[in-house]
Amino acid sequence: MSAERAAATAPSAALETDAADGDAMEHVREVVARSGTSFLWGMRVLPAPRREAMYAIYAFCREVDDIADEPGTPTAKRAALAAWRREIARLYGEGGAATHPIARALASPVAAFALPRAEFLAVIDGMEMDVDAGDTGGALIAPTFEAYRLYCRRVAGAVGMLSVHAFGDTGPAARELAVVLGEALQTTNILRDLAEDAARGRIYLPGDLLARHGIDGGDPAALLAHPALGAACAELSDFARERFARARGLLARCARRRIRPARLMLEVYERTLRRLIARGWARPAAQVRLGRAERLWIVLRHGLI
Repeated sequence: MSAERAAATAPSAALETDAADGDAMEHVREVVARSGTSFLWGMRVLPAPRREAMYAIYAFCREVDDIADEPGTPTAKRAALAAWRREIARLYGEGGAATHPIARALASPVAAFALPRAEFLAVIDGMEMDVDAGDTGGALIAPTFEAYRLYCRRVAGAVGMLSVHAFGDTGPAARELAVVLGEALQTTNILRDLAEDAARGRIYLPGDLLARHGIDGGDPAALLAHPALGAACAELSDFARERFARARGLLARCARRRIRPARLMLEVYERTLRRLIARGWARPAAQVRLGRAERLWIVLRHGLI
């Protein structure tokens, strides 16, 4: 190709690439907006490039989580997760350009903020734990506490590790915060969603914890009606409270303004945990949510300082 022809065609190619990237990012924004997630509130305090990186990270997590949760055979789900492993490989220069719009939206953040490949793969590993549990009655049907913490590390701690890179603080305290706060948030989710998970045939409460309270962890319906469920949930909520307390200490050692979204998530979820504890466990299907006004107050109080 002549220099003149290259000069004439290069702007057109660049515009096509920019348009494709813009479409991918628009798709990601729509995924986040549709979700109604608490996550959205925390991300609004970030500068635009970091906010869009977090939107793309969230959309990836939403996509692979839906693969694990929505109807389908274990074989089909594993194939879909394997396809995502290939998309992640493409993001890091293996096998050509990424094809999924969410993966394309991740390309710029991966380059700009050095998002760790291993953490994307860890999230997928966590989703495979869910798929395998549904298939074989394995690790996530009343897992051991060790397996429970591994699951939290994969589905929440890995997201935290990606997030602190996007926030711009990757120091030792921030990396530990990612894991500790991930355990706190995921445990709160598990305690909040007991009835919903049981309806799917899943029991995330650790089996060794249930055994200490005389509960057979193999029957989700019986679990919800067991008179000792409250004592077991109280013990797990104590673990979450300890993790929140540890996370607060770590926040004080992080770059304050960079790590604001993590503080917002902590405030939202710790309040949710307190509401769950106050509600009790006799009616685990009763919803516990923070209202829009309360979330806005948290953003104003903790996100703008």
